[in-house]
Amino acid sequence: MKKRILVVEDDPKMARILQIALEQIGYEPLAAGAAEGALEILGRKRVDLVLTDLHLPGGMSGIDLLVEMRHRELATPVVIITAYGTIDSAVEAMRAGASDFILKPFDVGSIEVVISRVLEFEKYKRENVFLREELTRQGEEIIGQSPKMREIYALVERIAPTDVSVLIRGETGTGKEIIARTIHEKSPRREKLFVAVNCAAIPTALLESELFGHVKGAFTGANVERTGRFEKADGGSIFFDEIGDMEPVLQAKILRVLQEKEFEKVGSTETISVNVRLITATNRDLARMIGEGTFRKDLYYRLNVVDIVVPPLRERAEDIPLLAEHFTRKYGREWGKEVQPPTEEVIGALQAYPWPGNVREMENVIERAVALCTSGQIGLEDLPPEIIHGVPGEHAAGPPPPEEGHDLEGSVAGLEREMIGRALAEAGGIKARAARLLGISERNLWYKIKKYRIS
Repeated sequence: MKKRILVVEDDPKMARILQIALEQIGYEPLAAGAAEGALEILGRKRVDLVLTDLHLPGGMSGIDLLVEMRHRELATPVVIITAYGTIDSAVEAMRAGASDFILKPFDVGSIEVVISRVLEFEKYKRENVFLREELTRQGEEIIGQSPKMREIYALVERIAPTDVSVLIRGETGTGKEIIARTIHEKSPRREKLFVAVNCAAIPTALLESELFGHVKGAFTGANVERTGRFEKADGGSIFFDEIGDMEPVLQAKILRVLQEKEFEKVGSTETISVNVRLITATNRDLARMIGEGTFRKDLYYRLNVVDIVVPPLRERAEDIPLLAEHFTRKYGREWGKEVQPPTEEVIGALQAYPWPGNVREMENVIERAVALCTSGQIGLEDLPPEIIHGVPGEHAAGPPPPEEGHDLEGSVAGLEREMIGRALAEAGGIKARAARLLGISERNLWYKIKKYRIS
């Protein structure tokens, strides 16, 4: 899909020269003779960059246009064109938020260099924002040496270099997303983004906008234009977790993207082309849902080119010692504590427990144990009663209603919130001092504050 450049220039000859130059470089040019016309175009069309003369007719200059764009929350980058004698004005434009400027007289080569640099910077900026949001999920890996897990490793190695769609099936908490990320990281698309979408966590009314994006004014509350997950994943991979929870009306739109490799933002008629690899996961029986009419058969066959079935933790107890060691190291580093892996007695208790919440539940148990451990090695006294007795607690398979707060995850979260709150109060709100009081790194404290939304 060509990048779209809006040329704002009142001189028809100069405007035409710029349009021809942009077409030669490979961009799609649009034109406006004044700032007011540019704002009208920006309000109804996707524009990747604005190239504006500093001096424009009417009451608005190029700098005024830039200021008004930011006032309207239009984040489109702006490049100012100016004569050598007004370079001070170009510097003023940069201070106002312009991305760069071009001096007259110019040649096609200089325009190409500046525009390419600005667009590349904008791409990295968007990716950086997304990656910062995803940072806490990075660094995870598939853990296990059981025969079933070795089969999954071998299959991942074979399919990763291809572009086939993959459906990952398994119970909640078995690590389906980690497998999806591993497929992406081992693929030729690894340099682009891996974008995850939890279909069960996003309300249906918002999911379409989340996937495809929307234009400003598309619906009540759409105050700014939004880039959807498909557009962010262009060139990379998009992962739909709990695809079985997606409503049929959206299933049809996903099918169209897979078939046509294009879509429209909510509220827009402009078509956007994308090239993504689709990886999906579910804990539901899609074949049964097809029979019930709640899942499209044609979409199912598109998704299920390669099928990976992840076994529940109770069916691979031999992997529990490896997982326990891995999570002990992980949370030992996070909490800044020297904790040895669990004793054999603890491993025996962990292997005897049925793990209805699978690997995710086990991770929570080990995190709790590391937090409570005072002896330097996780012992039975650091485990919750249901693990010691081998009987799942009332809420072991999932979180309870918020008002109860008696499940393992909720209890650990409550303890952390309380301790962090006390430390912050004692430290007078100074994060570095609070981190030292808690015995953790300042970075880890910032992560916990964001995780628990502590003000």
